[in-house]
Amino acid sequence: MKSRTLILSTAIALLAVLVLSLQAAAQHTRYKLIDIGTFGGPASYFTDPGIGGISKVLNNRGMLAGKAELPMPDSDNGNCPPACFVTHVFRWDKGVLSDLGTLPGGESADIGGINARGWVVGCSETGEIDPFINAPLCRATLWTGHQIVDLGTLGGFISNAFHVDDGGQIVGASTTGTPDPLSFLGESIHPFVWQNGVMQDLGTLQEGTNASPSNQCGNGRNGLVTGFSFIDSVANPDTGLPTAHAFLWQDGNMQDIPTLGGTQVSGELDAGALCVNNRGQVAGASTLPGESILHPFLWDHGVLTDLGTLGGSVGIVSWLNDAGDIVGGASTQNDEFFHATLWRKGVINDLGTLPGDCFSSTSTINSDDQIVGASFNCDTNTLRAVLWNKGSIVDLNTLIPANSSLELFDATNINDRGEIAGRGLPAGCDDVHFCGHVFLLIPCGNATTCEDNTRVTTTATQNNAAVMTKRSSVSTQGPLMPMQRLVAWRAQLAQRLHLPRLGTPKH
Repeated sequence: MKSRTLILSTAIALLAVLVLSLQAAAQHTRYKLIDIGTFGGPASYFTDPGIGGISKVLNNRGMLAGKAELPMPDSDNGNCPPACFVTHVFRWDKGVLSDLGTLPGGESADIGGINARGWVVGCSETGEIDPFINAPLCRATLWTGHQIVDLGTLGGFISNAFHVDDGGQIVGASTTGTPDPLSFLGESIHPFVWQNGVMQDLGTLQEGTNASPSNQCGNGRNGLVTGFSFIDSVANPDTGLPTAHAFLWQDGNMQDIPTLGGTQVSGELDAGALCVNNRGQVAGASTLPGESILHPFLWDHGVLTDLGTLGGSVGIVSWLNDAGDIVGGASTQNDEFFHATLWRKGVINDLGTLPGDCFSSTSTINSDDQIVGASFNCDTNTLRAVLWNKGSIVDLNTLIPANSSLELFDATNINDRGEIAGRGLPAGCDDVHFCGHVFLLIPCGNATTCEDNTRVTTTATQNNAAVMTKRSSVSTQGPLMPMQRLVAWRAQLAQRLHLPRLGTPKH
């Protein structure tokens, strides 16, 4: 009798959870799913989350930027496997998927971000080889409506553009041509801003030789750049690297943002983003003394605040909006779990996970306080794209038609119209690195419009015809942080396959 009672009680409890989950899903807006697909290869992607944080790839007009594989193997790719195919940057707009092409002589290209005009930045190979690292040379590139602009470099061989704001100012990094043993590219690396054909070297902090910008986390205003810089050339015994500080660059001045007592910050660590909003606030993460603890921080016009964690030793920032709200993730007591987190007005909020999951992390937040990211189940190794809205979390797979072509495993951008971009697995694909597809979710009013199929048309012509040449250059993040648990978690979220990192030699 007890056994039957226990079974009945358990069944009722599980049914109650199911009913509550279905009710929660029913309360949320439903979405039309658009599978962006590829250019004939197996996968499509966004930019690597380790390079300066998460990029703005979806604007408020619903235009989406990313990169997709062609069917041709990439023989020069030092990251094969899993990155074994030629990739081109794309722009999706109103059902049309455009292959934006490459600079003359180039095979592959990589994505940085998109602005309100639909301008896309990133880098394109040129067919040349960087003699410092014996790898394909990639140059910072701007794709406008009908032109490809080679932004050039700061005197070195390679460059990359991470972000373009709504005024057309581009933020990126470049090698300078000066040999530097501290740089994994063999040359010193500096951040730059580029606008109207002019590239400006932002330099470094103090006596440092290397610096890199972040992806800016959607900042739409001219004149504000954040990132990290070495402050000297003296290697610390705990890390083997010089001390790095965050910076805010504005009106020709690079302001030094100190750490929370350690020697490393976001970007250099491959641990989340450094973000600046239009109010000039900067959010990121810094190690504490001893280098084993990483805490998020907010710097607000000279005041540095430790935002804390959920009781554990690690916290990261992924996005900062103009209201000063910060999203990211933090570990719980004894670093047992890692949960998506919202820091608002000095208060930390645990956003939790889907039922039964152990890890979650956010990507972006929009002006309506909607947050997207992913939730991970440690028992089943299942990663699912999620939305946090008005205090509740929902699996985005429950808000799309049941016969959809993709299983959504990560959501990376949400715009102010509530449209969501991310990546999913098509039928027969069980590896996010080899065959995942970019998706776009568009809110729809009823079940009928949600079920409608949106045809994605791929343009046959590329923009290779109109090429302008200027100057500009590269960069990426520094060495991986030593906190292996966080690295392992971020690996689960590494849904954006990318070109060989600038500085990864060919094999």
